[in-house]
Amino acid sequence: MKQIEIYDTTLRDGSQAEDIAFSVEDKLRITEKLDEFGIHYIEGGWPGSNPKDAEYFKKVRRLTLLNSVVVAFGSTHRPRHKVHDDANIKTLIDSKANIVTIFGKTWDFHVKEALRISLEENLDIIYNSISYLKKHVEKVFFDAEHFFDGYKDNPEFAIKCLLAAEDAGADCIIPCDTNGGTLPHDIKRIMQDVIKRVKRPLGIHAHNDSECAVVNSIVAVELGAVQVQGTINGLGERCGNANLCSIIPNLQIKLGYRCLSDENLRKLRDVSRFVNEISNIRHFKRQPFVGDSAFAHKGGIHVSAIRKRPETYEHIKPELVGNSTRVLISDLAGKSNIIRKAEEFNIHLDADSPQVQGVLDKLKDLEHQGFQFEGAEASFELILKKELGLHRRFFDLIGFRVIDEKRKEKEPPLSEATIMVKVGKYIEHTAATGNGPVNALDNALRKALEKFYPELKSVKLHDYKVRVLTAGKGTAAKVRVLIESGDDRHKWGTVGVSENIIEASWQALVDSIEYKLLKEKE
Repeated sequence: MKQIEIYDTTLRDGSQAEDIAFSVEDKLRITEKLDEFGIHYIEGGWPGSNPKDAEYFKKVRRLTLLNSVVVAFGSTHRPRHKVHDDANIKTLIDSKANIVTIFGKTWDFHVKEALRISLEENLDIIYNSISYLKKHVEKVFFDAEHFFDGYKDNPEFAIKCLLAAEDAGADCIIPCDTNGGTLPHDIKRIMQDVIKRVKRPLGIHAHNDSECAVVNSIVAVELGAVQVQGTINGLGERCGNANLCSIIPNLQIKLGYRCLSDENLRKLRDVSRFVNEISNIRHFKRQPFVGDSAFAHKGGIHVSAIRKRPETYEHIKPELVGNSTRVLISDLAGKSNIIRKAEEFNIHLDADSPQVQGVLDKLKDLEHQGFQFEGAEASFELILKKELGLHRRFFDLIGFRVIDEKRKEKEPPLSEATIMVKVGKYIEHTAATGNGPVNALDNALRKALEKFYPELKSVKLHDYKVRVLTAGKGTAAKVRVLIESGDDRHKWGTVGVSENIIEASWQALVDSIEYKLLKEKE
């Protein structure tokens, strides 16, 4: 079984998608999720382009990654600059990444019109950049930008660019369909020529402007490419990048290539939804393999058939990618997901147990209200343990009040929260200020509880997201609040839903505190 390297660029190319803005904490959480998933290479960003990516590369070194290698991305050195003096090259080395991917021009049109240099100078830039970086990092990958368009205009020059990268020692050369306009028959024709003339390992980097990124990537692999670059859910600039959520199962299940372990492949749907939640965008229910509708059946003939033999209307077993069969109106799905998730929490459940059905019914009710747990696994674990009688209550709320006061037009509002809680037979009444009402409420809650539970002093609120769930209702809309908290060792996500944003935030905050205390007492 041939191994295919999966190279994920969600954190860099994916972040260039419209409506996507990852914080550093978002990028670190996604990094950990992709590592757990078994992705080989995670392109963390361009450390020389912005302070956020520079900070990411400092913080990502603190993570213990078991499966993935974080890659730094940048460009070849600038024209009329020496490679050893180029600021971009220096930041790549300073990122401390063991692997670097650089892109260079391979379309003569770009060389002449964008860089305004000769074709020979461009070849020197590619060679010099890669050979210099090879002295400082473990591996260098070369993204041949606009290669397929360049090949169509000037095939000899485009190939020369790849050969310059090969001569310089590039560990993998990745032809890129940067504009996303190349059709599969041209990918096949061009890759066949490339494979004849380039001896280094090859990859493929496709964009989706013609809705062909997935098939173009598969065609390249069938012709000999050993690395596939793409993003989770196809996030990316314009129409997006090649969607790894479709490429990986097509290669592994249908074509027999090895991308991930079978166990990790079953996490595909969870990873897809996790990235969407962190991105704060809606899940595309009709997305192949991982969407809610991917294995959903409504027509009477279809339902009758799949009850007997699911393969009559399902192209794969949905469990292979972590999904499940759904019959609309009367839902059949869910128990296997509950059992599998419980195993992650070291809880054994019998499929026939009424407790499993109870948890499933509870989840369906909460999801109907607007809850989602892909980015809030701590809240899900609490629900599971409550239904199984494994939860304990650490405090009771008597009441809280949050005040936002703005005294002058040009000054920010002042936020203060007052809270009263009961812990055992004791009542604690206290107040705290914060950077906004939610932060004030978080500070007040932890201040009230810290004398009883000093371990809460290490808990911090890292991230806070709000999504409007009911469009058209304006400020009366129901919202979902997703909170990321953490201590000195771990991070966890919790969720709340309400028409009142403070109430939704309170739900997520309480889950965060209870999750921390429950873990400490286990």
